[in-house]
Amino acid sequence: MEFRKKIEELLGSFLEEREDLFLVDLKFSAADDITVILDGDQGVTLQDCLDASRAIEFNMDREEHDFSLQVMSAGLSEPLTTPRQYRKNIGRELDLLMTDTTKIEGELAKVDDDKITLILRYRKPKEVGKGKVDVVEEKEIPYTEIKKALVTIKF
Repeated sequence: MEFRKKIEELLGSFLEEREDLFLVDLKFSAADDITVILDGDQGVTLQDCLDASRAIEFNMDREEHDFSLQVMSAGLSEPLTTPRQYRKNIGRELDLLMTDTTKIEGELAKVDDDKITLILRYRKPKEVGKGKVDVVEEKEIPYTEIKKALVTIKF
């Protein structure tokens, strides 16, 4: 069996047993350095990463094919890529870079399979007179229009 296909199957079997975890990214370098990035509905623990690593390593023969394996959780610096990741972050502030290069910041309110809904809060000039008014609006954004989505970290 082809090396990459075997890794994908082993990882797939592990994730079938652990329905609370899901794959964010699987990368193979030319030197067969494998990077697995996982996320979970309740987060990812060190033990989850160890279990995933063992599920792959214990079923591969390094004498037959030499490789390095790194299993990690999706960090806050990693962009959101799947509806499941967005769902996990409902209620958090997101910074979006759109495909047309505009930037949008708002609170993630709803998620479905085709789009997200953000609550946008901003100030705009009054229509009559001087000064500004606070505005709160919901904006639906299809995934196809999102180039990059990051969770905003506030202290």
